[in-house]
Amino acid sequence: MFTKVLIANRGEIAVRVARACRELGAAVVAVYSDEDRDSAVVRLADEAVRIGPGPARRSYLYMPAIIEAALRTGADALHPGYGFLSEDPDLAQVCQDNGIVFVGPPPHVMECLGDKVSARRLMAATGLPLLPGTLEPVRDAKEAARLAAEIGFPLILKAAAGGGGRGMRVVREERDLAQAFSTTRATGQALFGDPRLYAERYLHRARHVEVQIVADRHGNIVQLGLRDCSVQRRHQKLVEESPAPGLPDDVVAEMSACAVRGARAAGYVGAGTFEFLVDPDDGRFYFMEVNSRIQVEHPVTEMVTGVDLVQEQLRIAWGLPLSMKQEDVAPRGCAIETRINAEDPARGFVPAPGVLEEFTAPGGPFVRVDTHAYPGYRIPAAYDPLVAKLIVWGPDREQALARMKRALGELRTSGPRVTTTAGFLTRLMDDPAFRAATHTTSLVEEMERHE
Repeated sequence: MFTKVLIANRGEIAVRVARACRELGAAVVAVYSDEDRDSAVVRLADEAVRIGPGPARRSYLYMPAIIEAALRTGADALHPGYGFLSEDPDLAQVCQDNGIVFVGPPPHVMECLGDKVSARRLMAATGLPLLPGTLEPVRDAKEAARLAAEIGFPLILKAAAGGGGRGMRVVREERDLAQAFSTTRATGQALFGDPRLYAERYLHRARHVEVQIVADRHGNIVQLGLRDCSVQRRHQKLVEESPAPGLPDDVVAEMSACAVRGARAAGYVGAGTFEFLVDPDDGRFYFMEVNSRIQVEHPVTEMVTGVDLVQEQLRIAWGLPLSMKQEDVAPRGCAIETRINAEDPARGFVPAPGVLEEFTAPGGPFVRVDTHAYPGYRIPAAYDPLVAKLIVWGPDREQALARMKRALGELRTSGPRVTTTAGFLTRLMDDPAFRAATHTTSLVEEMERHE
């Protein structure tokens, strides 16, 4: 196994990866910006290297500083976590060129799947169902209007290089199309350095369901079940669970098979997620995108399968075969994850960072808290507002919901100006549609209208 792994990330995922490395006997190198000098992973690591000032573009997104830190410390592998440079094929290539193992797919696979247009083309050729839309970038607003005339409104414009819920805009009427095209194109250029857009029919009421896969360098691919991620705010997930409740067995089997088929067509290596939209009216599902990295919501899959996905990533990167076969995967019970963000739901989920004077995590049977927070921790305004992920397991969904509600009630966070999503999530646990598993991606919007 690797002797030393550099974690090119921050926050709870950096802590999560550090723990997996330790259990496999690898030393840990943390990187940090000036904003994160006192972060939890810096305290946990064997070595820590400053990579720049607070702004991400000058630290966590600044590839030369990260590669220099890996070379200077003698790290033989680099784990990118999620977000930042985790799906950047250039980072994977530079690692390869410098003799550092990148814990993720090969550069050419990341390049193909990271470009949403080429990913759609590949999956269409592989036979995966797609929503009506384009397989090539839309050149201008006039072309988008011609497409809208064919498939109808609403449609959604998406940045070809987008991801993580960013770089997309819903267009409901033709009069809004030109402005939406211009704005989304500018957003794609600003966020991803790529102005290309594609368009597809928009499902206002849909379920967001994804399949976790792992694939090694020996041709083995295993799917680890489905996750439902339909509770979202502005395309940002708030609650995830596994298995996806209420889906017919034949849909589960077909979606899982599509993910494996798509991974094989792409030559995928590592842990990855195939994301789909499900139309609740007719039960049909459609391929959306592939995330070529570990997901924020990976713990719910770990809780129901007993598979350590981060350790599996490291084993695959080392060249080992998967630690399980498909017939070994036997999910049990239900796991639910809630994201505790430093945001104020009463003010439209605006960020509410500050110093955590109190942070008391819940506990008890089958409760897991992935966090980098501690009493006295200053939540930086410069990064994602995620403070903690609260994950519970129960033998069935009803008991998992009860356990989550209890655990949320035990969580204590306080500090000047600090507000979290915990109270909102507690109310959500009692929402009739959510409890009945009839909710869609419009649930949070509907709750806001009634509050």
